[in-house]
Amino acid sequence: MSGGMAMFRSELRSAVREAQGRPAAQPRPPAAAPVAAPPAAKRTTIRLWLPLTPFWILLSPFALLLAPILALVPQTRGVPPFRTVFALGGALLALSGTVVDVTSRDALIRIRIF
Repeated sequence: MSGGMAMFRSELRSAVREAQGRPAAQPRPPAAAPVAAPPAAKRTTIRLWLPLTPFWILLSPFALLLAPILALVPQTRGVPPFRTVFALGGALLALSGTVVDVTSRDALIRIRIF
């Protein structure tokens, strides 16, 4: 595990701990009553599927073949090209199963990443 990933996990853990526990001296704020949005004339629902895992499987051979070319680009000096390719692939695979919901008064958008 790289140092950057360890730092990210450490920050993520501290954020989760902070969200789960509150100091005993600080009282909890009263629960706010839910505000109902006025009914819209017609609510649009959009469902999108983003297949990142099949894209990764199809494009990974090209990424591995083009990785040595990254070593020749001056802006990427000092960055290991194969490690970059594997890190990007790992990030795309980690997103599998993610569902993103965007809700507004007029529309509901659901993006499912698989």
